[in-house]
Amino acid sequence: MEIMQIVGLGIIGTVLILVIRQQRPELALQLSLVISVIIFLIVVGKIGLILDLFRELANRANISQLYLNTVLKIIGIAYISEFGAQVCKDAGEGAIAGKIELAGKILIMVLAIPILIIVLDTVVKLLQ
Repeated sequence: MEIMQIVGLGIIGTVLILVIRQQRPELALQLSLVISVIIFLIVVGKIGLILDLFRELANRANISQLYLNTVLKIIGIAYISEFGAQVCKDAGEGAIAGKIELAGKILIMVLAIPILIIVLDTVVKLLQ
């Protein structure tokens, strides 16, 4: 199972980083980044399957691809900003991590505006 590989890689990487950090902190940070990217690449292959499933479900439910694409972009922004923020936190840059998280939230809000407008229009029409 892939989760065993990911967890094993994470544990081995963590132990190596703890050992290396005492003598070469810059190398420990680089190793942490490499392991993070490897784990991310292992998981990225599964995203295509999820996207195909979402598109099929949207077609069955007669949901516009515009809405589906917007929701998928929002999910992507959330995951990518979280990943970037965690990398910055691991490097000891909590301030930058906070700014990445804030930027992700703002971009999500911007993308959600058209969907919110449509929902509000629908509610107003139903109330009339």
